[in-house]
Amino acid sequence: MKRFLLIAPAAIAIVLAACAPTPTLYGPSLAGGSGVGYDALRVEDDRWRVSFTGGPGASREQVERLALRRAAELSLANGFEWFEVVDRRFEQEGDNRSPVRVGGSVGRTFGSGGFSASGVGLGITLSPGQERRSIVTLEIIAGSGPKPDTAYDAAYLARPPV
Repeated sequence: MKRFLLIAPAAIAIVLAACAPTPTLYGPSLAGGSGVGYDALRVEDDRWRVSFTGGPGASREQVERLALRRAAELSLANGFEWFEVVDRRFEQEGDNRSPVRVGGSVGRTFGSGGFSASGVGLGITLSPGQERRSIVTLEIIAGSGPKPDTAYDAAYLARPPV
């Protein structure tokens, strides 16, 4: 019994670490994975719909900055120098609950003839995908030559942060 009591906390720690919220890292959104990352759809030769999904705790500003970075990379990769955002949308999915919840109980019972028993119960609920995620979707038009005042410089935004 003592051995079980020593192993149980380690097993719980491993399960909780495996189910930790997905951090917001820059990269493509993996199908069937965490959903965190960027996606892009080319609408026309010079027009894209770019979205970035941030993990739990990512601010709207962080998610928008990462979406702009992806837009800049797409613009440069296709021979353009700048891009304009012609549509910008922000949404949130999920709720603020943690995907991992732990509960427990302790009980003791007394029977006839001096019989008594004690019990400990532990429950872990896993619901990945329930944590709040921020999504920014940008529709952009890319171009070259003289940059309009409302356009972003693609080379400047495509640089990774230092």
